[in-house]
Amino acid sequence: MKALLILLFSLLFYIKVSSQDIIALTKEANRLESLPDENAAFNKFKEILKVQPTNMYALNKCSELCSRIGKRQIDKRVINDYYAAAKTYAGIALKIDSNNAEANCVMAIALGRGSLNKSGKEKIISAREIKIYVDRSIKNDPKNFKAWHVLGRWNYELSNLNFIERGAAKLLYGSIPEGSVKNAIMAFEKSNNISDGFILNYLELAKAYNKNDEKNKAINTLNKMLLLPNHTEDDPAIKEDGKRLLKEIQ
Repeated sequence: MKALLILLFSLLFYIKVSSQDIIALTKEANRLESLPDENAAFNKFKEILKVQPTNMYALNKCSELCSRIGKRQIDKRVINDYYAAAKTYAGIALKIDSNNAEANCVMAIALGRGSLNKSGKEKIISAREIKIYVDRSIKNDPKNFKAWHVLGRWNYELSNLNFIERGAAKLLYGSIPEGSVKNAIMAFEKSNNISDGFILNYLELAKAYNKNDEKNKAINTLNKMLLLPNHTEDDPAIKEDGKRLLKEIQ
């Protein structure tokens, strides 16, 4: 009986310590991400998963950070490794809760990042998957601004497929997903209405406005973007892309 009580108290102490550790680690990981120091944040979130492998917040964050960090790499193998990891983390989260809005969102992001530089045929294959995840994310959390951004990007990328790519994809797969610049604009605007500090969304919205012959809106969007504070390690480079686009439009 005494041994059982000691074991029980030991387990309760372990749970308490583990819970406190997770709270502290999460706080530190969020702080590092906000600096931003995304590699350090990623490593800190991985520490959480060592203590609690099913922590949804850490799984989703690890997936999102892998997609971001991977995009900045130069070696294609390293890029692909990060994108594969992003899909793995998201996949684990979805096995725990297939309807979790953020898990569906980060899976859509991982798939989208992995298909950006692929051929039109491969984009079509990925597009079908991405749409499933992004729709599920928005359905379960209509205020997920990142999911609306992904939907905007999905529409924009498909609208860029040329006649030959569309024809080849149609022959291979039958009906293909339809995307339009107008739908991209609506989704990007929705993302901005939910969260007006997402710098990448401003750039993509400006591109969509420009393609839709709404140059004044594109210019205003870019000028507003350049005044926003940076939040991610990608933001300085995104702003430079915005400056180049602004010169082209004006």
